[in-house]
Amino acid sequence: MNEIIAALISHGKFAEARNEIIKMNVVDIAQLLEELDKSNALIVFRLLPKDIAVEVFAYLSYEHQQFIIESITDKEIQNIMDELFLDDTVELIEEMPANIVKKILKNTNDETRKMINLILKYPDNSAGSLMTIEYVDLKKEMTVKEALEHIKKTGVDKETIDICYVIDNNRKLEGSVPIRKLILSSENEKVSDIMDRNVIAVNTLIDQEEIAAMFKKYDLVAMPVVDNENRLVGIITIDDVVDVIEQENTEDFYKMGAITPTDVDEKYLKMGVFTLAKQRIVWLLVLMISATFTGRIIVRYENLLQSMVGLTAFIPMLMDTGGNAGTQASTIIIRGLALGEIKFRNVFTILWKEFRVSLLVGIALAGINFLRLYFLEKVGIATAVVVCISLVITVVIAKIIGSLLPIGAKRLNLDPAIMASPILTTIVDAISLFTYFNVAMWILGK
Repeated sequence: MNEIIAALISHGKFAEARNEIIKMNVVDIAQLLEELDKSNALIVFRLLPKDIAVEVFAYLSYEHQQFIIESITDKEIQNIMDELFLDDTVELIEEMPANIVKKILKNTNDETRKMINLILKYPDNSAGSLMTIEYVDLKKEMTVKEALEHIKKTGVDKETIDICYVIDNNRKLEGSVPIRKLILSSENEKVSDIMDRNVIAVNTLIDQEEIAAMFKKYDLVAMPVVDNENRLVGIITIDDVVDVIEQENTEDFYKMGAITPTDVDEKYLKMGVFTLAKQRIVWLLVLMISATFTGRIIVRYENLLQSMVGLTAFIPMLMDTGGNAGTQASTIIIRGLALGEIKFRNVFTILWKEFRVSLLVGIALAGINFLRLYFLEKVGIATAVVVCISLVITVVIAKIIGSLLPIGAKRLNLDPAIMASPILTTIVDAISLFTYFNVAMWILGK
């Protein structure tokens, strides 16, 4: 389909291209625009009916949105801003450079500008910064018939009408009513009789990660946002929460890979070399310096290694196994913390469980390793025992540390993901070497 449309545009058959485009889903149209070169993308955008153009604009990348804003007239910008949902407008303004923001604000009405400024005052990644003010509110004194008439009049400009919120004269939240319940209820019934008074709401300052967890816990599609006096100020919809989940997951992946997250929404192919280097250099520097402790341990036991050169061959195996064991434990704990399954009060339960798991795993690995070393590689029994005992101790310690570090980070209000593989491996490497050399000195008498 995209190839056909591109061919029609290249041959100047704009009317035919338009007829084909308007048959498509708005998301697919946005994808088509991003695949075309910018000049043709602009032509296609201008071919679109006004209502479709606004929806397509909301799905474009920030780069293409900026290009569109720079290329179209003030009148066209005004048409887009008038129809664009407020939360999308705020998100757009947050990502655009100053000259584009100035152009956007110039073409919005006073009321919209006031609401934009209000939302922009909320802290980043808070409920206030995510919410939209385009929701349907009802009064409990209304009948079902009056409520439905009100929705018909005002709902066309709202982000969602699936859930309507009941407020008093001071805008305090009193309840909620699904549109389904209104449609199926008797016309003369009062809203107060059918509304749900137990409404799950969040304060404007609640962090977006907590909001995402609440959406999952209560299986919500929308959530009201209230101020400190329980006045309804906006709602958060599921589409914004999906974006939050993607953003938070991307940040965690970055941190688990020892990469400093900057703009997690920016695509890899669009990022410059210096940006990518800046993301990686800080943690690599920290890990490189921290790895010097491993080197110092080796230097400290230099005499032992000189007298027992064969011990050196097993250092990589011990360090890798310890790092892998710790990573397994930390991955499971980080997931549990992210899903809310694990709390700080569970720390002793986790330690006892991981100790038993690590003991079983360590003994199994040591047993298999002993057979390999003694029978296949013909290593002396004393050296094989040293390696296997060190392996058991290393696995136990690695899994306990891998469990404790994310929980400790969460307790200190840090992201548990920073305690993942790179940092954990560096710590476990040092501990495994220290354990290995001390066991060797104990058994071999060196």
